[in-house]
Amino acid sequence: MDFKGSLKMGKHTAYISVGSNIGDKLLNCQKGISALTESDKSIIIGQSNFYKTEPVDYTDQDWFVNSVVKIETTLDPFQLLYALKTIEKNAGRAEDRIRYGPRILDLDIIFYDDIIINSSNLIIPHYRMHKRRFILKPVCDINSKLVHPVLKMDMQYFLNNLDDKEQGVVQYCFDY
Repeated sequence: MDFKGSLKMGKHTAYISVGSNIGDKLLNCQKGISALTESDKSIIIGQSNFYKTEPVDYTDQDWFVNSVVKIETTLDPFQLLYALKTIEKNAGRAEDRIRYGPRILDLDIIFYDDIIINSSNLIIPHYRMHKRRFILKPVCDINSKLVHPVLKMDMQYFLNNLDDKEQGVVQYCFDY
């Protein structure tokens, strides 16, 4: 496992991508976000808008609803990963039969402080986030100047320079 950065005891900042494309997608995302704070180990300190987003890689599926939340947490990266997988499972997510296929809830760690981890079950920063409009647009809602600790460029730069214009992202409109 590769690990770079310093992991101190105390509070850490993480960005979590939240998505769903099965059932009540918005409600699934909202419940997933709420579940992040139920253990008192994490608090939400920032949240993007919600977006309807076109699927990437496996495209024969419904569009997603996506958001990103910025949290402050006392969990280490692996504890946070375990907590996210538990939230997904409790939401009804089963084993993925299709890679990048439909899912009731998807929670991914995008950033955790400025730490770099490359292990068999956790890669931080998320290894494809700089190529994903459905992650970049919401992260830019929170902090467009956030710098990728490996690639050393900010989120707005990546969003402005995406090659793939096929990734549809539309702000979610709430019906009141």
